[in-house]
Amino acid sequence: MKKAYYSGFFLKPVIFPLAVIFVFGIVSLLASCATTKNSYFFETLQKDTTLSGLVNKDLESKIIKGDNLGINISSLSKEEDMMYNTGSGISPISGGAIFPVDQDGNIMLHKLGLVKAAGNTRKELALLIQKNLAAFLKDPVVSVQYVNHKVTIMGEVERPQVINMLDEQLSVIDAIVICGDVKQYAKRDNIVVIREEGNQKKVKILNFKDHSIFSSPWYYLQPNDIVYVVPDVAKRQSEEKRTRFQTNFALAISSISLLIIILDRITR
Repeated sequence: MKKAYYSGFFLKPVIFPLAVIFVFGIVSLLASCATTKNSYFFETLQKDTTLSGLVNKDLESKIIKGDNLGINISSLSKEEDMMYNTGSGISPISGGAIFPVDQDGNIMLHKLGLVKAAGNTRKELALLIQKNLAAFLKDPVVSVQYVNHKVTIMGEVERPQVINMLDEQLSVIDAIVICGDVKQYAKRDNIVVIREEGNQKKVKILNFKDHSIFSSPWYYLQPNDIVYVVPDVAKRQSEEKRTRFQTNFALAISSISLLIIILDRITR
């Protein structure tokens, strides 16, 4: 009994500081678990407002040399339709065939021969072909779509990928949403768009925190654009450091807790 008393007498002054450290550690750990400030899109956008000066979304692009066109021709002459829907391959978009635009800006169609495609919009070319086919088919209907128009989305997005542009225009926001949105550590104020014009590459930085992006001529992407979502490296490293600290501190607190329990048992 006397030995246990002296043991407890000397150990109790040690347990109290350890218990204080334990409580302080728990409080510090909980404080360090506070969530970091999130970054949002369009932070400058006021509530209940109207935006003006937006980019025209009805712009129709012109067909150029080197385009691959998915053309589908249908009529009441079903037996003859297949002869017209024969190009360089099966179009994955229109259900027709792929017709490449040659270096002279032409495409080759059954019975019509060379048809000038470059310089026309998709609708203009469809109407031209439809008009010329009226002499060979009954009530022809023609649809034209781009096959090789694409944009590349890379960087801090959930699913980096190459996106086919089925229509004339694809907004940069739609493209990023198709890729599953930006990741947690993306710089929303530093979205890079790289555009090829002739033998030059132009670079534009878009700020998704500012609603003025809707008025930017770069809001709608063009074929072969590259969109790079820049990662916030400093924020990622800070978060990783915080996570490591929490893990190590939790292990230290657990060890101290275990030591307090052991010492408490000894002093009883």
